Amino acid sequence: FRFSAARKSLRMQNDAGQNVDLYIPRKCSWTNRLIHAKDSASVQIVVGRVDPTTGLFTGETDTFALAGYVRANAESDMALGELVAAADAAN
Repeated sequence: FRFSAARKSLRMQNDAGQNVDLYIPRKCSWTNRLIHAKDSASVQIVVGRVDPTTGLFTGETDTFALAGYVRANAESDMALGELVAAADAAN
């Protein structure tokens, strides 16, 4: 019994027939580390942009992912504040 002959190539395809990955890992926005699938302490936060003159939501958002490592070391408040400030300065 040969594994190579018995093993079939499993591919996930979308409606257009293009190969897509089953799992796409996220990266921490602060440390650039990969966030593992079993990291139950990680969070993904969506921050909305606000018009500086009217104070109304513009419909645009920025998404940030923070690993459980950052949250466990009590650095998530500082990290999120600096990430939002950097995204605001870039726009």
